[in-house]
Amino acid sequence: MARKKQPKRENTPKMQGFIAGAGEIQAQDINDTLRQNYMPYAMSVIMSRAIPEIDGFKPSHRKLLYTMYKMNLLGSARTKSANIVGQTMKLNPHGDSAIYDTMVRLSRGYEALLHPYVDSKGNFGKFYSRDMAWAASRYTEARLDPICRELFRDIDKDTVDFVDNYDSTMKEPTLLPAAFPSVLVNANTGIAVGMASSICPFNLAEVCTTAAELIRDPEHDIFTTMQAPDFPGGGQIIFDRAAMEQIYKTGRGSIKVRSRYTYDKSANCIDITQIPPTTTIEVIVEKVIDLVKQGKVKEITDIRDETGLDGLKITIDLKRGADPDKLMQRLFRMTTLEDSFSCNFNVLIAGVPRVLGVRELFEEWTAFRIECVRRRTHYDLTKKKEKLHLLYGLKAILLDIDKAVRIVRETEEESEVVPNLMIGFGIDEIQAEYVAEI
Repeated sequence: MARKKQPKRENTPKMQGFIAGAGEIQAQDINDTLRQNYMPYAMSVIMSRAIPEIDGFKPSHRKLLYTMYKMNLLGSARTKSANIVGQTMKLNPHGDSAIYDTMVRLSRGYEALLHPYVDSKGNFGKFYSRDMAWAASRYTEARLDPICRELFRDIDKDTVDFVDNYDSTMKEPTLLPAAFPSVLVNANTGIAVGMASSICPFNLAEVCTTAAELIRDPEHDIFTTMQAPDFPGGGQIIFDRAAMEQIYKTGRGSIKVRSRYTYDKSANCIDITQIPPTTTIEVIVEKVIDLVKQGKVKEITDIRDETGLDGLKITIDLKRGADPDKLMQRLFRMTTLEDSFSCNFNVLIAGVPRVLGVRELFEEWTAFRIECVRRRTHYDLTKKKEKLHLLYGLKAILLDIDKAVRIVRETEEESEVVPNLMIGFGIDEIQAEYVAEI
């Protein structure tokens, strides 16, 4: 029997509307799913990983430094880096490799910070070299640098909040009570989801002076005490007042940094000893070699990396009669011997990412420090009041010490000593227990 042919479905306007509506519903479902699954991840990256807070640290930095502080590595002998990494995993469960990488970037040996927080011993690599790898954690040693005293000052006096770690076995601080504006002293970069942060470093003395002046006078001209950033690798800033004012005002902009070099006439070579913080030796050397191969630069016979114990050094051998200054001007234009440092002062303030200008950063840090000092004062005052309360109880006892001795001797049950002292002298339980212990 022949199968009955079904009538052809017409794509009527009503049907088209139904299809369009189904598409909208499906798109809405996808958006809801993305919002439910993607947004928590994005917020986690922003708040718990990539963006620094007003104390100048990301969570990974803070967990590492606090662990070293609890290990009594401030002012003591160094210990193996592997021990520090192992202890830090109690707060940071993301693996030993990630923790050690964080420690390397905070170390004196890596030379990435103006004022390193980790006093290191051993091969910690160099930030200006892509191929100069650091040694394994079992070979290197570290301790906290003396400047960390200012980061942890009064941390045990309730100056900052503490929260449970990831498995609720111990406490960790949400912020460090940094006694100086560390957020502006050391460079800090991070890439989150949909946003990034890039804070350039400033001279410590200038930052502290500016902070003090702004506390005295909120209208203080920042340029009189802090004119420009201070990069750890050196280099020469091509100063543009208008661009710098824009960065100070908005927290966004870029700063041109140029390499420093000297010409050795006897050897007819150029020695480059400082490069911008955004590049590496290998990138520069590879680019110059590529330019020579393309025939765009003909004055160079050889280029090599002579970095050693004395620090960074790139040597460029010249052909006879070549003008070193003109050659360097061309290389500045064609390579990363001159590069731009992009600024994006994105900081978490009370859990909210905000792009702040320099003055606003100082204001937020000052407010943070005022709160730390207020909490410290309240803590000290509470302790003094508790001590005074005990001394008032002791005073009452000392006015009639014979009566107190008689009460203690005549009380048969030890558990009745404290209640009898309370009745006999009109003191409370805390004061009576203090006297009874004496």
